[in-house]
Parts: sequence; C-alpha cells; structure tokens
Amino acid sequence: MQQKLHIKVGDTVKVISGESKGQEGSILSIDRKKMRAIVGGVNLVKKHAKPSASDPQGGIIEKEAGIHVSNLMVVVNGQPSRIGRKLNAKGKLVRYSKKTGEEIK
Repeated sequence: MQQKLHIKVGDTVKVISGESKGQEGSILSIDRKKMRAIVGGVNLVKKHAKPSASDPQGGIIEKEAGIHVSNLMVVVNGQPSRIGRKLNAKGKLVRYSKKTGEEIK
C-alpha cells in the first residue's frame, strides 16, 4: 500500500532545507516509491540533451530535479505550516494546517 503524504500535486510548497532552501513553487509530480517531488522552478539542474527529432539542436537544458518530501512544507495563506489530518463535519478525512487550524482544499 502507498504511504499517504502531506503534499499533493498542485500544492504550493516551501523548501525548508538543502541547496534550494527558502524557495517556493507548486508541485508538478510526486514519486511515491522514491518519496520525492518535482517542484516548479526549484532545484534546477543542467542536463545534456542529444539532438533528437523534437529538439534538433540538442545542447544543455535546465530542468527541475526531485526533492525529498521531508524537505517540503505546504504553504497556507502565505505561511509554511505543518499538516495534520482530521475528520470534518461530513465524516471525510481532510488535511488541515496545524498553524491556523483551517482545512486545506
């Protein structure tokens, strides 16, 4: 069974440690096996690309690399916050901000 994470695709997150510390971006994809997420505009690496039909020039391209999910904090109303889970009034399990107590959509 896959482990539940505190982040989802589309969340705005802040990097709390590592080379990209302090940067913010939204989550583009998550690899649950490796526990890593790709965040837009964060942790950019240079990749050497061979010329191909789609890119006849080739060369060096910059793209996002994965960041471990433990190094990411969800940003709620402009502030990074830890995340908890609780049952809402309808009996559904929802994520909430431990800093403000509000639900995360």
